[in-house]
Amino acid sequence: MIEYHEPLFRPPAEANSLIIQITLGCSYNRCSFCSMYETKKFKIKDIDEIKYEIDELSYYQDIRRVFLADGDALTCDINFLIEILNYLKKTFPKLQRISSYASPYNLLEKTQEELDLLREHGLSLVYYGIETGNHELLKYINKPMNPEKMIEGLNKATKANMKISATVILGLGGKKLSIPHIEETAKLINKCEHINYLSTLQLGLSDSKEESFFHRFEKKNQKFIFCNDQDMLEEQKRFISLIKPKKPIIFRSNHASNALPLKGTLPKDKEILLEILNLALENNHILRPKFLRGF
Repeated sequence: MIEYHEPLFRPPAEANSLIIQITLGCSYNRCSFCSMYETKKFKIKDIDEIKYEIDELSYYQDIRRVFLADGDALTCDINFLIEILNYLKKTFPKLQRISSYASPYNLLEKTQEELDLLREHGLSLVYYGIETGNHELLKYINKPMNPEKMIEGLNKATKANMKISATVILGLGGKKLSIPHIEETAKLINKCEHINYLSTLQLGLSDSKEESFFHRFEKKNQKFIFCNDQDMLEEQKRFISLIKPKKPIIFRSNHASNALPLKGTLPKDKEILLEILNLALENNHILRPKFLRGF
């Protein structure tokens, strides 16, 4: 058996997938809210080591899904990635889906032709952290990406026929920036050609990240004030009400960080979701207890 380089993260939807680490850590690793890979130095693993690990797992002939870890597989060279994709398909004959995280940076760096090739060779789903569509807030959290560039990268993935699972962080702007955070994020999503899956998380900071997170707001003369459960529900309500996608989106807020699990398809289930949120705002007893929440 192979030994994973801990800590190991994967999206909730990949719980039953085989995880293959082709990189360690994240090549950017400077987002002020994220502690996932703070203990790791970024590295692209040797391709012979990756193939050896795939061979070690080859007796799992019924594998249908593979997730490429860690946080930044798409930063790898196109030929490197294609060689791995082909080796996975050869090793696991029943393989139906290969997925990975995608950052705003590496979607933009890959050409349309390169993304087309990755899809052709089996990469069919990417997980993408939007976090917020507000340009100033992206700077505050040290993820200085123009929202229009995010849309450009996401549309490139859609054009390559890749499915996109995107996440947004509720409460990321605190009480003071709540409205622009939500309104600009909904606007970004509405401009995208197609986000297949959309989920919301609630902001949670590890002890190691709190000081630097707050400091970046203070440098902009903004005191960060955490949103409480009611604020989060109001954000979720505003967010869902503003989403008018070009194509249907499967929506989820069932991550363990959320006070209120929700699921539906937008825009079809918008009114039902808003009714549930109104009920939760009136009766907080239906919220997930805080001791059951986490990352």
